[in-house]
Amino acid sequence: MKAHDGMYIDGAWRPAAGRDTIEVVNPVDEQVIGHVPAGTAEDVDAAVRSARAAFPGWAATAPAERAARLAALRDVLAARKDEIAETVTAELGSPLAFSQAVHAGVPVLVAGSYAELAATYAFEEKVGNSTVYQEPVGVVGAITPWNYPLHQIVAKVAPALAAGCTVVLKPAEDTPLTAQLFAEAVAEAGVPAGVFNLVTGLGPVAGQALAEHPDVDLVSFTGSTAVGRSIGATAGAAVKRVALELGGKSANVILPSADLAKAVNVGVANVMSNSGQTCSAWTRMLVPAERYDEAVELAAAAAAKYGDRIGPVVNAKQRDRVRGYIEKGVAEGARLVAGGAESPREQGYFVSPTVFADVTEEMTIAQEEIFGPVLSILRYEDEEDALRIANGTVYGLAGAVWAGEESEAVAFARRLDTGQVDINGGRFNPLAPFGGYKQSGVGRELGAHGLSEYLQTKSLQF
Repeated sequence: MKAHDGMYIDGAWRPAAGRDTIEVVNPVDEQVIGHVPAGTAEDVDAAVRSARAAFPGWAATAPAERAARLAALRDVLAARKDEIAETVTAELGSPLAFSQAVHAGVPVLVAGSYAELAATYAFEEKVGNSTVYQEPVGVVGAITPWNYPLHQIVAKVAPALAAGCTVVLKPAEDTPLTAQLFAEAVAEAGVPAGVFNLVTGLGPVAGQALAEHPDVDLVSFTGSTAVGRSIGATAGAAVKRVALELGGKSANVILPSADLAKAVNVGVANVMSNSGQTCSAWTRMLVPAERYDEAVELAAAAAAKYGDRIGPVVNAKQRDRVRGYIEKGVAEGARLVAGGAESPREQGYFVSPTVFADVTEEMTIAQEEIFGPVLSILRYEDEEDALRIANGTVYGLAGAVWAGEESEAVAFARRLDTGQVDINGGRFNPLAPFGGYKQSGVGRELGAHGLSEYLQTKSLQF
């Protein structure tokens, strides 16, 4: 698609306040594919003022009408699925088939789920002699990452609109073309002017201005824990609400009774998906000591099949960061059984699918989020040891448990300090709440729990 050279504010594409632009680079061949404006605080202010002006009217709109606009948005996204997939592939480097199924497909499901929720959610209820109302928070500042560019946008904007909030979106600078496509879809769906606004730009400039703006009532951010802390501190000083979906170092716990081959193969696929750029990826595989060697052999063989099947990471900085972690893993004594730090291609930001064995829980690669196609395999002695290792990081976003009997896996999963756990390869559910414990974030996305993040409660006594 051709990049817009302005910001989407108050229902129209408008010139940016400044002249600086951001290059959009294809990570497969390192070629520039477009430029977008580098937004300033002035651009953010214009977008927030637009959202503030539109808020009373949108908040007063009947839930059925909000549902209708979201249903229309779902239909537009579905109709433009191929264009969306091609755009994500161009600016993120994701293989086209994956872009079609996940990057373009999942947002259609999520948008549809909020169209249904907007029509059915109990925004009003009787509690004794009180009537309790769920009302929109106000103006939302949404700051989204590059790894799932459209999904992360829809997971914030759709519930905010369903709740009756208005939105200013600052997307990741690496994937702004997908965000511009979304703005086009919003307009085509008939969402009123000012209800949704888009400002492209850099995080330290446009993102910070949005988080600090006094007329933004809630900041919804997905990204690194370090940036999340900064946004949380800024919001706290202003007594402003935040929803933070941050980092992860999720454990894939394979109990002794599990189907080892299935658990290992699915676990490797999970880590390699989206070139490892998934905050909820099961990057620590925990295996019983008596089956450790077998698991390592299975994982190495599985990883070898992904050499030509995964795309690059998003940019040169991320490629070098992931390689640095691989080198640190070797330096700290982990054993490479697949992949390594050497680039598999001369051009593009590619990282080899990598598997480490003999990883111990104190190693850097077992504690820090790498955000690349790197798996660490750890051994445990018994279930208590597995639980201690699984819970032994600052994160608690996601995870998996495998066992011969579902009840055994569930019993173990209930003891994990994490927000979402897949049992024996459980399927993705767009209605289930997603979010973390500990330093993996504050709040939840998706489903009714995601909608509630954008609501505040008022009670009237009679």
